[in-house]
Amino acid sequence: MAENSSAPAGATLLSNLTMADDSTSPATTTLPSVPTTGEDKPKPSPPQLHLFNSMTKKKEPFVPRVEGKVGMYVCGVTPYDFSHIGHARAYVAFDVLYRYLKFLGYEVEYVRNFTDIDDKIIDRANKAGETVTSLSTRFINEFLIDMAKLQCLPPTCEPRVTEHIEHIIDLIAEIIKNDKAYVDGDVFFSIDSFPEYNSLSGRNLDDNRPGSRVAVDPRKRNRNDFALWKAAKEGEPFWESPWGRGRPGWHIECSAMSAHYLGHVFDIHGGGKDLIFPHHENELAQSRAAYPDSEVKCWMHNGFVNKDDEKMSKSLNNFFSIREIITLYHPLALRFFLMRTHYKSDVNHSDKALEIASDRVYYIYQTLHDCDEVLSLYREENISVPVPDEEQKLVDEHHTAFLDSMSDDLRTTDVLDGFMGLLKAINSNLNDFKKLQQKLEQQKKKQQQKKQQQKQQRPQKQPEDHIQALISLEAEIKNKLSILGLMPPSSLVEVLKELKEKALKRAGLTEETLREQIEQRVAARNNKQFDVSDQIRKQLASKGIALMDEPTGTVWRPCERE
Repeated sequence: MAENSSAPAGATLLSNLTMADDSTSPATTTLPSVPTTGEDKPKPSPPQLHLFNSMTKKKEPFVPRVEGKVGMYVCGVTPYDFSHIGHARAYVAFDVLYRYLKFLGYEVEYVRNFTDIDDKIIDRANKAGETVTSLSTRFINEFLIDMAKLQCLPPTCEPRVTEHIEHIIDLIAEIIKNDKAYVDGDVFFSIDSFPEYNSLSGRNLDDNRPGSRVAVDPRKRNRNDFALWKAAKEGEPFWESPWGRGRPGWHIECSAMSAHYLGHVFDIHGGGKDLIFPHHENELAQSRAAYPDSEVKCWMHNGFVNKDDEKMSKSLNNFFSIREIITLYHPLALRFFLMRTHYKSDVNHSDKALEIASDRVYYIYQTLHDCDEVLSLYREENISVPVPDEEQKLVDEHHTAFLDSMSDDLRTTDVLDGFMGLLKAINSNLNDFKKLQQKLEQQKKKQQQKKQQQKQQRPQKQPEDHIQALISLEAEIKNKLSILGLMPPSSLVEVLKELKEKALKRAGLTEETLREQIEQRVAARNNKQFDVSDQIRKQLASKGIALMDEPTGTVWRPCERE
């Protein structure tokens, strides 16, 4: 449906021109929030959820430890700077999982930590002349703003390392008591004491050797041993411990906090695949060294983000913060872009891919807005006909396909592609409905036919059939977009406005300068200077601005750059 298309004239056309039964009870005034699947036909139950387990290297049926409840721990950020698109990749992926588990009816305890004491934080705070607490808190707050914009639901708990020093010390003491660690200034974990080491990553010990230019700490019994507790250095924060003043090593924090909030056995542990080794490998070793019964039922890891098929890194100057990206692209376009690739695969970040994602979400929201405008005129109408068979079949098939794809290790690529059939059906119904209204209105004004002739010449689908079709199609789309975290928090009008503002910014235009170019093109067309008008259209299209000539004038919308 073209942007800004006119709404049907008069909300009384249905009652005036159709066979609606005035004796039936009035319809409710609000549209259904969830799709129907036929009057007597129950919605199919979701299939068994399968998730890929990084430990076993295969997809497995997900069976939580406690029926109806899920414990999930996802490693959080080290807050010393604005969060980057790699963080967005991880937390959108696990937000999708969190939302789907909740949709399936599970009570989810979702824990995501903040590593608020770390070498990078200390160094950055010293250079900025502020405290470690001040700097980390500032960037924690910025991170939370980014997550809210990406519509990532807040986890159940977001603990900070500095709030759990006591638990970390107790865990280290347990590891030492079990002869899995030793003290030599720092406290080191002994990998030789833990035969299961590398069971998660599948690496050989030789793979773990430091490079020739990396100095090996002579205090280590094995060069691959790692610090559980670091002795205090001048000018650094510290805490008292049985081994002297110091602070935790990197890996021990997640073992301590996951055990504190979820217990020693829990369902899902997640993070980026770069965390498989060493972080999660070390975490697994620490937890089992302290408590041999410790277990994560399913380890899950998301893929990297590359830039134009090249690994993203600060040294290559192809590294982007979330904040930088959402300056030019709507946060929901970024979320859509990240979800277009399966969570286990690497995402290739490019301006072209983001423009495609932005164009897709604009099409989705514009279609829903057009549908809303039509349906808003008929909320009080007495419509008692069933959803037409064709649209009911589309809704049922989409509902089933959505559940099948999401339950098969969260195949969001297929899920997002699956919306296109419903969106096309909405636009088809809107166009047919508009044409039908115009035809019926003409018949009414001219009074050229008798009632019996009108009945014989009615189109196969009546206006109320289109309305019921639109209600069902829209409800299905909105319901599933909500599950995925893709329904805008504001009105559709507002999100469309924001998407257009981002498009203008990318194009280096303002609304005023664009309007001037549109007026120049209209003047050229009126003067039959079609080469000039076409040149203006092409120049704007190359900047991601599409022009559409409608009876009421020329309008524009964002598009992929030509």
